[in-house]
Amino acid sequence: MKRRNIVCAAALGAALGATPVAAQDTDTTTAEFEKFRAVMEEANPAELFELKGEELWRTRRGPKNASLEKCDLGLGPGVVKGAYVQTPRYFPDVGRVMDIEARVVHCMITLQGFTYEELAKQPFSTETRTPDVVSIVTFIAAQSKGMKFDAPQSNAQEREAYELGKAIFFHRAGAWDLSCASCHGADGKRIRTQQLPNFTNPQQAARGVLGWPGYRMTGGVMHTLQWRMNDCFRQQRFPEPKYVSEAITALLTYLTVNANGTVYKGPGIKR
Repeated sequence: MKRRNIVCAAALGAALGATPVAAQDTDTTTAEFEKFRAVMEEANPAELFELKGEELWRTRRGPKNASLEKCDLGLGPGVVKGAYVQTPRYFPDVGRVMDIEARVVHCMITLQGFTYEELAKQPFSTETRTPDVVSIVTFIAAQSKGMKFDAPQSNAQEREAYELGKAIFFHRAGAWDLSCASCHGADGKRIRTQQLPNFTNPQQAARGVLGWPGYRMTGGVMHTLQWRMNDCFRQQRFPEPKYVSEAITALLTYLTVNANGTVYKGPGIKR
């Protein structure tokens, strides 16, 4: 049987139920889906979550009865415009690098009085519930639409986070001996009809962060990059990291810095 260019790795194919599909058929499917995505994004349901997130940002809540309007996302207290595309970044007040979701969680704890435990109890969207953090991150992300990714590498901590993220990306482990690079480290890989971008290729690197947060049509909910990274760990049969862990922030640093210079188009549509 002629070998077909279909699956990122044989082990992952078995784990995820990958099936042989001719490359030509897959490319046609992908092209048709992109047309459908373009139509959907003209009236993207993500806008509903943006509006909810803006309301949550401005509303006094939590044990401290405070809003998030004094939250510093890296550009000064309350400055939202442009913040999303300039994270992950180093925050002097905590002495470490944070991505935008980790920073929002930090502000909800310090400004509003929520606890990490309650925010981490069910941090990702389900069929019946979208956590407030997801809506807030969607609102913040939308304020960077049309701006270029510019995640800083200006100090040692940010550069260290990048190198750690790179090491995590290439680290093979788990029951299937996989890494992020097993699927996203070379051109032309697929799972079923899904084309897999090569995040080490400068021309494809931006696909790792574009379109997130994303409205998932198959579930009708919003998901953030924190969810996407955790879900990748699950699919690799790795233990899932703690919510807003430094390991995920490092991985997001690697992906975002590789995408620097690319224009962010705002929250997108996912399958």
